[in-house]
Amino acid sequence: MPVDVGLVHVGERIRKNDMHVELGGPSVEKKFELVKVRKPGEIRDGAITVVGPDLSAMEEGGKFPLGILVEIAGPQLEEDIEGVIERRIHEYTNYVEGFMHLNQRYDIWVRVSKKAYAKGLTSLTHVGKVLIDLLKNELPIIEKIQVTFFTDKEAISARYAEAMASYEARDARARGLTDDDVDVFYGCALCQSFAPSHVCVITPQRYANCGAISWFDGRAAARIDPKGPIFPISKGECVDPVKGEYTGINESARKRSLGTVSRIFLYSAFACPHTSCGCFEGIAFYIPEVEGFGIVMRGYGDVTVNGLPFSTMADSTAGGRQVDGFHGISLEYLRSPRFLAADGGYARVVWMPAELKEQMRAFIPTDLFSRIATEKDVQTVSELRDFLSGKSHPVTERWKAEELVPAEETNGAVQVFSGGDFPVMAGGFKIIFKNAKITADRVIIEPIRPKKPGEGA
Repeated sequence: MPVDVGLVHVGERIRKNDMHVELGGPSVEKKFELVKVRKPGEIRDGAITVVGPDLSAMEEGGKFPLGILVEIAGPQLEEDIEGVIERRIHEYTNYVEGFMHLNQRYDIWVRVSKKAYAKGLTSLTHVGKVLIDLLKNELPIIEKIQVTFFTDKEAISARYAEAMASYEARDARARGLTDDDVDVFYGCALCQSFAPSHVCVITPQRYANCGAISWFDGRAAARIDPKGPIFPISKGECVDPVKGEYTGINESARKRSLGTVSRIFLYSAFACPHTSCGCFEGIAFYIPEVEGFGIVMRGYGDVTVNGLPFSTMADSTAGGRQVDGFHGISLEYLRSPRFLAADGGYARVVWMPAELKEQMRAFIPTDLFSRIATEKDVQTVSELRDFLSGKSHPVTERWKAEELVPAEETNGAVQVFSGGDFPVMAGGFKIIFKNAKITADRVIIEPIRPKKPGEGA
């Protein structure tokens, strides 16, 4: 290997100015990583193939498509293990100095640094060798393995359908089980190198935030690698069935986060929400002006109805913190009957991109579908409020209980906020306003612009 390989490099971030090339990512429509169990005769053990231009043939600063196919064989291997090994691609490729891998499945995003390229990381075959060596070493049940990298757009398109079908088959299998049907949940520590206090809890009805690990995947991973990053969590006593609080989860959270996180609500975005790493597929974000939630997924490139793009809100959501109103979620969690159950579920969702809304059509209650706004309906929170009022969205019932205080009772002050349960983080404290009505004599809105070179403080 021309560069170092080790745990010390996990969590390395390669900024745009430091990258040689980018593979996958938000600017590429189709990308994937997939693990498939094959028959031994179908695999040439140790083979590493690059279909399309290799790193050495890519123009510096360019952005290229990427597909990663890992094929494995062994008498103890079953399809149940595919998703587990697939998630290890994220972990092991990040061991490579100067190679940054983010996200999973159809959202992968890779960057190669200029320094690593200069040292000789000029071929994806080096990364393939790391994958083969580490997977065989950590999981001896893999007897044969071959890795194929696709950087040709047409070649990726041909394999993309297979990848998406595999993901859907795994997800559909997990939908038949409920959290009440099992005695054990699972935790995942794969992302703690990026977010040390992140505590990922995987249940039948709450997928891992990355969308790559189901309850079945967690069970399979814990069985084949008992000392690995995926581990069982005893449910313990159910403290609150609506919010989804369990003593076993709380105990595991305190231990795994070294005391940073002591309580977790599986089905709420408030008070003690499930933590978020950085690989979440989407964000449920609270819009206090309308008492509802917006939903945005990683691939959405425009600003949302609150004026913020996904990337900005991701900074407020990630890092293993519990941030009220910014909730990292997976696409599969949107299909769960317990999606934000403690907060109202879809009856509290007021905005989502049109493409996502159509994708979730079968899981959104019929009477709510037309009442949820998209970017095609509204552009601002003010327009959103008018839309929701005109559609008689369920959140408007919350408004009726918080009617404006008459002007004579506020000495002419204007109400600037009204909320039933609004959290604020300040000075290291969490302040929650219950049924708050805030007024002000006047409101001043000033634009903030970066200072130009030479300007004073």
